Amino acid sequence: MITIHDVLAQLLRDVRAEKLRTFLTIFGIVWGTVAISLMLAFGNGLHQHLIVQTAGLGDRIVIAWPGATSIPFQGLGKGRKLRMTDEDVAYIQAQVRELKGICGEYENNLRVEYNAKTISVDTAGVNDVYGSMRNQVPSPGGRFIDALDVRDQRRVAFLGDKLAADIFGTIDPVGKTILVNQSPFLVIGVLKKKAQDSNYNGPDNQKMFIPVTTYRALTGEKYIDDLIFQPPSAADTKKTIDAVRTALAHKLRFDPSDKEALAAWDTTDQFKFFDNFMLAFNTFLGIIGVLTLIVGGIGVSNIMNVVVEERTREIGIKMALGAKQRWILMQFLVETMLVTAIGGAFGFAISIGICSIFPKAAEEFVGHPEVSPAVALLTAAALGLVGLIAGYFPARDAARLDPVVAMKL
Repeated sequence: MITIHDVLAQLLRDVRAEKLRTFLTIFGIVWGTVAISLMLAFGNGLHQHLIVQTAGLGDRIVIAWPGATSIPFQGLGKGRKLRMTDEDVAYIQAQVRELKGICGEYENNLRVEYNAKTISVDTAGVNDVYGSMRNQVPSPGGRFIDALDVRDQRRVAFLGDKLAADIFGTIDPVGKTILVNQSPFLVIGVLKKKAQDSNYNGPDNQKMFIPVTTYRALTGEKYIDDLIFQPPSAADTKKTIDAVRTALAHKLRFDPSDKEALAAWDTTDQFKFFDNFMLAFNTFLGIIGVLTLIVGGIGVSNIMNVVVEERTREIGIKMALGAKQRWILMQFLVETMLVTAIGGAFGFAISIGICSIFPKAAEEFVGHPEVSPAVALLTAAALGLVGLIAGYFPARDAARLDPVVAMKL
């Protein structure tokens, strides 16, 4: 019976006898492995990068703006401008209990002074839930607005990282006092730098956030500019938007089907689009990589056919001495799979090396490529299938040789 030791010994003899041929065979597999693993790694990196960029706006939230009615309702004509207050927000929260979070947002430009600097800053009045919904993560040493700040109407401010640098330079802003419309405010936190590729009223890194109660007391405003809420899940977004619009329609008296009365931006659509787009994109990249790997597999198959021809006499002798067809078949299949595995291992090593030295500056545009377990599993499966097919037909031909004829060749 032919053992793995016999196969390894024969493979080693073949390598020594035909170094160039073996190198070219393995190189074809290496090239195919690098192609498929790197394409999938870069595709996965780009997908994660797009998700992070999109999540900079918020964690699958809906942003809604009160507008003007476009449908007459209960004797009220169209064109009526809607105004929302905090009472309306509380009413929606009471009616649509499945919401993970909801916040009315006020916004205006306020004058900020620190030492000799005076600048006009885009300022938002928000509650404590706003931070988690909008991914407002504070830098170490600081915090976002909490429920006590809102309840006690505290004069505290959370700054965007770019705004903080413009005002304070390299000084740590946390604990410092600034004047907002000539009222002293304590800086409690600075936004941790984040990727954000979209916004609805300016990038977060240039804004200031203060408690909603403090904002109303400082400015005298009572109508919110926009409404932000978070559905229980991405799959429930459409249903939640309808529920919110229906609740507000009952409170403010407009037709629940009037989408112009309350315009809504569903940010989960972006996540769904990127998921579907990247699935198709990665599938395309994977197909290209597999085709490249198949080319390498054809090379392996051709080489194994040559090996079978060169070792025809040896095969005949083994069969004459009692070697069964399945042993011969297994010997050549194992040899092929070993060559494929060696090429695949080198290919994986090259791919991982390229990913590890990928420049950080480029990650800002295409993300960080990574040979993830899923990528490795898919590549290994493709390698195994290609190796099996490439080795089967030469091995089958070898196993079907007539020992009498083979020994004469």
